[in-house]
Amino acid sequence: MKKATQIVSLGRDKKWSKGVVNPPVVRASTVIFDTLEQMSHAAAKRGEGEMFYGRRGTDTHFALQAAIAELEGGAGTALYPSGAAAISGALLSFLKSGDHLLMVDSVYEPTRDLCDKILKGYGVETTYYDPLIGAGIDALIRPNTKVLFLESPGSITMEVQDVPTLCRIAHQHGLITMLDNTWSSPINCRPFELGIDISIQAATKYIVGHSDVMMGTATATEQYWPQLRENSYLLGQCVSADDAYLALRGLRTLGIRLAQQEKNALEIAHWLDARDDVDHIRHPAFPSCPGHEFFKRDYLGSNGLFSFVLKQGGNKKAMQAFVEGMEHFKMGFSWGGYESLILAEFGIERIRTATQWDSSKPMFRVHIGLEDTEDLIADLDAAFARYHAALGE
Repeated sequence: MKKATQIVSLGRDKKWSKGVVNPPVVRASTVIFDTLEQMSHAAAKRGEGEMFYGRRGTDTHFALQAAIAELEGGAGTALYPSGAAAISGALLSFLKSGDHLLMVDSVYEPTRDLCDKILKGYGVETTYYDPLIGAGIDALIRPNTKVLFLESPGSITMEVQDVPTLCRIAHQHGLITMLDNTWSSPINCRPFELGIDISIQAATKYIVGHSDVMMGTATATEQYWPQLRENSYLLGQCVSADDAYLALRGLRTLGIRLAQQEKNALEIAHWLDARDDVDHIRHPAFPSCPGHEFFKRDYLGSNGLFSFVLKQGGNKKAMQAFVEGMEHFKMGFSWGGYESLILAEFGIERIRTATQWDSSKPMFRVHIGLEDTEDLIADLDAAFARYHAALGE
């Protein structure tokens, strides 16, 4: 089955959809049983496609879980109220006091905060590693190392990791491999074919696609799914049926949205790359992006998110002039919706400990939406004019 057909078809089993096109919104806390045998059977299934208790899920949740698991190629998917919750839920499901965690240095900043402020207090030690370390990861593995966490491409700076090599070495030492796979969505990377054990999505981004739902997912292999499922339940992780419905509806247009946003982003990235005042583009599809060779090997496509670095050292006033006053690009955290966003990136060196970052050149991160690219380019062109005027040129 081709991907476009799969996206339309998955998660629509009649036992959940009851024969209608979209699975109904089933809201529930208490589930009523007629007999003790029915209740015992439902409890034994532990929420695997049968309603038992609202936190275990309803038909609406089961449809979304089945869809994500099939798209990513895993055995099962757990749902969380945000991407950050999916990351913490996955890590807390497998780490205990005395364990050692290997965390990529280019990780999403809240994940770093989780390691430094929460896991540390629980007795879990974290070592940050260079995202481009490759086979060198072997030297960082200790007898008590339990998890190797990847994020590829990396947040903001977009380094693409050599996922198969990292996973191969991790598995030689019995480590669990986890990947924040949000950038590629469930359709541009097949994480389990690369050696990942648990693939995590901030479904808030491309799966939902409309900037109106917070949600996270973690999909595991058959080996790790029972522990992820049970421990996430014990941690109280769940989402509303209404949000699950919106995620399912957003999922149906994921392929066509992503394809258009990839096209738009590449057009704008090439326009930026041709400018004399741009130093380089940090887009995985560009040779200037660290790890570009791994992107070409392991990924089926890109999306709307990338960064670009300017040649000339600027200042805060000039960077403010760039991002303030834009007509189509909006300033805001997150990405993955249909709208274009821009952020001026400050202080990246503050959130790096294993690698160095040259902060002398200004960097901006953009998420390209579904607007006409001519309008977006005109918006950026005016931003550059404001930037240079603020520098007194």
